Amino acid sequence: MENEIEHRKGILKWLPLAILSLALTIIILDTTILNVSLRAIIQDLHTDIQSMQWVITAYSLMLAAFTITGGRLGDLFGRKKMFAVGAIIFAIGSFITSISPTVGYMIAGEAIIEGIGAALMLPATTSLLVSNYKGRDRQIGFGIWGAIAGASAAIGPVVGGWLTTYFSWRWAFRINVVVAILLVIGSTFIMEMKDKEEKPTIDFVGILLSAVGMFTLVFGFIKASTYGWLTMKEAVTIFGFKYAQNQLSLVPILIFLGLIILGIFALWENHMTKSGRTPLVSLSLFKNSQFTLGILITAILALGQSGVMFAIPVFLQGVNHLDALSTGFAMLPMTLTLLVASPLSAVVSKNIAPKRIIQIGLVLNVIALIVLRASISIGATAWSLAPGFILFGAGFGLMISQISNISMSAVSVEESGEASGVNGTMRQVGSTLGSAIMGAVLLSVLTSSLISGVNKSTIIPNNAKATVSSMVSSQTSNIEFGIGNNVANRTMPLQIGQEITRISQQATVDANRATLLIGVFFILLGLALSTKLPNSKNIETSRSAASPH
Repeated sequence: MENEIEHRKGILKWLPLAILSLALTIIILDTTILNVSLRAIIQDLHTDIQSMQWVITAYSLMLAAFTITGGRLGDLFGRKKMFAVGAIIFAIGSFITSISPTVGYMIAGEAIIEGIGAALMLPATTSLLVSNYKGRDRQIGFGIWGAIAGASAAIGPVVGGWLTTYFSWRWAFRINVVVAILLVIGSTFIMEMKDKEEKPTIDFVGILLSAVGMFTLVFGFIKASTYGWLTMKEAVTIFGFKYAQNQLSLVPILIFLGLIILGIFALWENHMTKSGRTPLVSLSLFKNSQFTLGILITAILALGQSGVMFAIPVFLQGVNHLDALSTGFAMLPMTLTLLVASPLSAVVSKNIAPKRIIQIGLVLNVIALIVLRASISIGATAWSLAPGFILFGAGFGLMISQISNISMSAVSVEESGEASGVNGTMRQVGSTLGSAIMGAVLLSVLTSSLISGVNKSTIIPNNAKATVSSMVSSQTSNIEFGIGNNVANRTMPLQIGQEITRISQQATVDANRATLLIGVFFILLGLALSTKLPNSKNIETSRSAASPH
């Protein structure tokens, strides 16, 4: 009988982790499912790529703008309460999206309402892990949490492709409603924790400044591939203001403006602290070197992963002609390895310091990107990429849980909500920045390689090269949305059509290789930063360890 009671206690102990991991899953899956369902949604809603871009962009912007606020609200009013409220809001947004008759409904439901719900839930997943577990249990918890975080983005194309192919894209959002209800019920098994020392007052000016600053900064990065990093690629009109082609791009202006607003936000938070009021983010968090290094490395890891998740599918679909579902299956070696490596990192941390585990993971990621780069060719198959995927999954799995544990264990339980909000925001910024930088590199190299390939061709007639170059250049803008880069015109002679297809495939290979090389640079930057992490097996600081649990 006693053994049975202990067994039940053991199961109930890990129930909060299962609930929090499930919440993280639906938040991350949402965007990846949307990406692979674009063609079906465009046809169903009679819309276009540009409109759907706003759906994806707005969701990322809402997360970036309000995750810090969501974490702080959890500190002041209860993390479990904000988690449940976020799940309810997420369910409402999912239901609206699932019945959307137009893209406007999708923007309101999926991007804005779901984005707000996700911004409340996301920081709660890590702060509640900190408050519900400690020591070895916390390491195991973050190991599983990290596996879910990394694998969800890779599983998304499989789930989204399957639902879209055999049912409807709308079912991806209908399922969210059911899952969100389960999360609200499951939250009753999670221990509540809030900051009892501070009065529950809200820093509305801080919320406004942080939201506008992050929105502007991230929007600038997101539009880099559309507007251009330095000069405008195309003429646009925004709020009545006209920006001509080839003048200074809006991207550096938006990024600079975002940084200025965030600087004002920091000054305001410092003023709030000195005047004895409750700031949205306590700047003392950033005096904690373990936490600050942790969130910086987290952003770099998100940047690196987003680059791989962006570039490789372009190759698989553009060169191997795989559909969304087959692309997801091709990337399963990375997903499965990550699912094993992340919890395993908690086991090996008994004998190896988290810093060393992170560094081993970073080195594996560098090797993985080099192997993937060498494996990519016109004749490569999905199996050719498996060794690189396995190495990347192993390295990323080892890192993601340990770096989250290092970051969150550096702060007290009372501070874990705002710390989690900052951590989640940095991950979102890293992911967005990664997509912007990697996307810009990929599209830039792709365009130049297409034009170079056409000009060097001995098969395409010289008098047709200018026309063909113009045609193939116009095809590159759709690549990041999974539409492909099949530039061969059926009205052309068969031999010329085949030559254009070969050139486009080689350009895709060149672009992927260049993109992965940039990824190597960022992972090496993370490795350099990791040398400053504490080299101890016990990463829970005295502030954290002494906190009530």
